[in-house]
Amino acid sequence: MHEAPATPGTERRAGRLSDRLTLSAKRVLWAWLFLAVPVVFYGAIRFWPTAEAFWISFTDWNLLRPAQFVGLDNYRRLLADPLFWKVFANTFLYLILGTPVSLVLSFAIAYHLDRVRFLHGFLRALYFLPFLTTAVAMAWVWRYFFQPVPIGPINNLLASLGLPAQPFLRSTLQALPTILVPAVWAGMGFQIIIFLAGLRAIPTSYYEAARIDGLSERAILWRITLPLLKPTLVFLVVFASIGFLRIFDYVYNMNTNDPGGPLDSTKPLVIMIYQTAFKSYDVGYASAQTVVLFLILLAISLLQLRLMRQPT
Repeated sequence: MHEAPATPGTERRAGRLSDRLTLSAKRVLWAWLFLAVPVVFYGAIRFWPTAEAFWISFTDWNLLRPAQFVGLDNYRRLLADPLFWKVFANTFLYLILGTPVSLVLSFAIAYHLDRVRFLHGFLRALYFLPFLTTAVAMAWVWRYFFQPVPIGPINNLLASLGLPAQPFLRSTLQALPTILVPAVWAGMGFQIIIFLAGLRAIPTSYYEAARIDGLSERAILWRITLPLLKPTLVFLVVFASIGFLRIFDYVYNMNTNDPGGPLDSTKPLVIMIYQTAFKSYDVGYASAQTVVLFLILLAISLLQLRLMRQPT
């Protein structure tokens, strides 16, 4: 018996797709297959709610009745709201004051800690411990520190030195810097660890060559260490900036009776969003505030990508 000749369709089915792919193409295909599930999951829990927030920001909705489309009314209301501009200024004060202070202190500690050999691991863990502690617990502890005499240890210390007691959380001028103290202290541990990793990644041959050429330690810091730490520094600037723009726990818990502080002097944008949505039930207006915060965070992230592409 003679076998029937194979048809072109049979031959095409016989050849497997994987046989026609190169090794690099197979790796890319398998990578996307493994990434498909987390990418779809991330898109579902991130991008879909973001799109919903954009849509709700164009509506008037109080959770009790169907949302009504109002166009740009929420954004016009936002621009005419003096409280929003006060909160907007507070939010950027947290950013402008908190980010450079935390980074300078973290780098100074990491720079000197990198040279310590005795108990290095213990000291590193000690600095990192506040980052692992619950923000609510730390906020209440620091709130106790800043209480007036005879409760607050800081004011008791000032009184023992003959100095006047300070209002701290009860002052429109001191309340915001007071809240920044625990916020900066808590975030320094993570920043110190990242700075240490960046310092350890710099080849020691650069330092040896610089010392042979007669450069001082200060010149080595400015000409070698800081330029080579640029990727690490850019990452931490963006990370810290986003953290201070989204500050909530310390503000809310250190001013439990009034989360906005005296005359809203400590209220950031996240607290305003929370109060508008879950106390006033004005979800459409709160979504418009959320969109503004999202655009600010997006602009900072895009700035990070642009800085990372620039050569060192």
